[in-house]
Amino acid sequence: DELPEYDRRVREALREPLESGVIAVTRVGLQCEYPARFQLVAAMNPCPCGYLGDPSGRCRCTPNSLQHYQARLSGPLLDRIDLRVQLSRVAESEWQAAAAASGPNTVEAAAQVLAARRIQLERSGVLNSALSSAQLAEYLGMSMHARQLLLAASAKMQLSARAKQRVERVARTLADLDASAAIAPFHVAEALQLRRAS
Repeated sequence: DELPEYDRRVREALREPLESGVIAVTRVGLQCEYPARFQLVAAMNPCPCGYLGDPSGRCRCTPNSLQHYQARLSGPLLDRIDLRVQLSRVAESEWQAAAAASGPNTVEAAAQVLAARRIQLERSGVLNSALSSAQLAEYLGMSMHARQLLLAASAKMQLSARAKQRVERVARTLADLDASAAIAPFHVAEALQLRRAS
């Protein structure tokens, strides 16, 4: 919780294990590597006071304080975070409507995830998150229209090569959840939306 409030050295130390799944500790003449494949789940407020964008209009943060707060998370760290979801306060009536809405229940969602994992393991022997760059290129299976959308969005959003690969992994996973052999444009669009939601 409150990721920007952690010491900068702690936040930046997450970069390498998020990328490689390994922590390397080097001391005088000795280097040890420890496995560190983990899933990072972090939260932050939209601004120092926490009310940016709230319909109540309670936010009084200045543009300068907002920029300073959001800049605490470096571009290289954000590049390594695949999914970013922005949440806003929900009114009681909306909670009730959401509870009544139909959608997959937990058992159905779990079955869909297990099926997607099975597809990934059968296709490449590893989960999409563990694909090397070469494996990702080999197993991506992106349609031409999806590729065009990704290239256009990458240029517009100024995505780094790392960020683009992460969008590809998420799009491949979304296609697997749909049991789709090819990544369609809507899979890319959803992956991009999940990336820019912060």
